[in-house]
Amino acid sequence: MDVTKLFLPQTQLEEWALADKADLRDGHLVVAEEGGASFPTVPAVHFVQLVSGDDTHQLVAKVKTEAQLASLGAEQMADSVLLGETAYEIVPGYLTEVAPRPSDKKVGNEADLLAAFILNKMG
Repeated sequence: MDVTKLFLPQTQLEEWALADKADLRDGHLVVAEEGGASFPTVPAVHFVQLVSGDDTHQLVAKVKTEAQLASLGAEQMADSVLLGETAYEIVPGYLTEVAPRPSDKKVGNEADLLAAFILNKMG
């Protein structure tokens, strides 16, 4: 089964929550505009750029969950991650995975709907 992984920046989720479009509840993204569709989420960061040191782990432009950061021995502080002597600028947020359900009768599937919602709202 195909799974689509999407990174959702914290700032975007806050905007959606204030507009009553989507919200995080009990580790799930609930999208009100899609009839309350729910998608599991985990805290994650998007590595934007290298601030100092060498990117030996090739993390720039990657998304890692908190568990993956812990396994690397990395430490997150606000909008930065330190990994040994290397510092990165990051965007905090959440990672969600959506998989199409064979029983979906709608035009498109949940992954397409969520991706379209995110692209329309972020663009």
